[in-house]
Amino acid sequence: MLRRWTIAVTSCVLLSACAVGPDYQRPTMETPAAFKEAAAPVETGGTEWRPARPQDETDRGAWWAVYNDPVLDNLERQIDVSNQNLKSAAAAYEAARATVKEARAEYWPTVTLDPTIQPHELSKGRQLSTSNSTSTGTGTVSTSHGSSSESEYGITANATWELDIWGRIRRTVESQAETAQASAADLASARLSAQGELGVDYFSLRYDDELERLLNETSAAFARTAEITRNRYTVGVAAKSDVATAEAQLQATKAQAIAVGTQRAQFEHAIAVLVGKPPADFSIAPAPFTTALPETPESVPSTLLERRPDIAAAERRVAAANAQIGVALAAYYPNLSINGSYGLIGTSLNTLFEASAGVWAVGPQLVATLFEGGLRSAQVKAAKEGYDESVADYRQTVLTSFQQVEDQLVALRVLAQQAEAQGAAAKAAEEAEQLTLNEYKAGTVDYTTVVTAQSTALSDRQQYLTVEESRFTASVSLIQALGGGWSEASLPSGKHLGSEAASLPVEQATQP
Repeated sequence: MLRRWTIAVTSCVLLSACAVGPDYQRPTMETPAAFKEAAAPVETGGTEWRPARPQDETDRGAWWAVYNDPVLDNLERQIDVSNQNLKSAAAAYEAARATVKEARAEYWPTVTLDPTIQPHELSKGRQLSTSNSTSTGTGTVSTSHGSSSESEYGITANATWELDIWGRIRRTVESQAETAQASAADLASARLSAQGELGVDYFSLRYDDELERLLNETSAAFARTAEITRNRYTVGVAAKSDVATAEAQLQATKAQAIAVGTQRAQFEHAIAVLVGKPPADFSIAPAPFTTALPETPESVPSTLLERRPDIAAAERRVAAANAQIGVALAAYYPNLSINGSYGLIGTSLNTLFEASAGVWAVGPQLVATLFEGGLRSAQVKAAKEGYDESVADYRQTVLTSFQQVEDQLVALRVLAQQAEAQGAAAKAAEEAEQLTLNEYKAGTVDYTTVVTAQSTALSDRQQYLTVEESRFTASVSLIQALGGGWSEASLPSGKHLGSEAASLPVEQATQP
């Protein structure tokens, strides 16, 4: 008998090696051979940044290190410790890991223990034989002339084991594991997004420092010009209106410098939130900006499919949706489980553990649904449509990533050309300003010409700073669009997601 049951169980386990539903195939995605806007490389100088190849297992370091800025490096590293959005994404990943463990629990039998005490009421006149220990060691039989009761004691262990013949459990585990992998990629994406946002805010803050420095230096120069104008007015060679114009220009420039403080403070507050600190307890000291712009990263479109965490998350959700089709299809087939129980039953605690008190039962249970009003077919259709939706989302994510890279590549190329032209314009305007001021001192031009030249020179210098700021923010955005050095190999494997060791890949998934 036992042998037959062993053969039957073994046969069922072997049958469960197959799983209904389509096996996952990664959706095809047409990718160009190269980025269109990378056809004309830009020579920017500085440190070269090259995205790591996914198969490269060496430490690639932090992507922001290419800017060689210790303050930025320190700030970026604080994101891992204190950023609240990142903590939220990490908690979501841990919850996803828990669902994998929950799904895997169905692989094992469910065992319950049921201790019972069942009283039985006996009618009047019914004899109740009991065996009691007396001083003489003999048994006695008593007859009850009224009502009496006895209790039945029992301890029963029940076990139910569903045989995963059609792969419902395995498809569920597969779906949950792939959803957890998507959550790990979401965590990496949240981290990269916070790092990129911090980089943009930091460089904007530093260019506000530079703008404030420029306006303060210009104010000092305008103050000297106003003093020259007042002296000329004193000796009668300049009009009172020239003095008023010079003073108005000086005060307007000072007001601009003050206004920059508001914008700088807002960037500082934004950075404080990104590193998880109250703005009141956080500050960044003004400093000269000497960072060199790194070279444009080299990459090809196909590598984005392995290097962008948001693409990886979308692709893993496609795989999870594909597994859900198998879960829905498995509902068409009968559910086979093995139920068993073993218990001890006795009329007293003393007799409960005697050999004769043991009872057991074991047998299969086959449950099939004969009619459900189209529920199964509706569930299968919903699963297939959910899969098609996830495929479309995946392809849209890939297309958007191509667009983001192309946008930043063209921005860097055009801004480099613009910076060159704007730098030349600023240099020429400074020279014109100095020549005009000398001519004014010599009395050969009026003060209006000086004011015009000074305003033009200040405007050109401000515009040059704006272009340079845009180049740095485009550089950060391009590195972020290329994945920041992350790779698909950082995702935790489905095999280890249910184990405690899977906590390690979470950190790996958020590391550059």
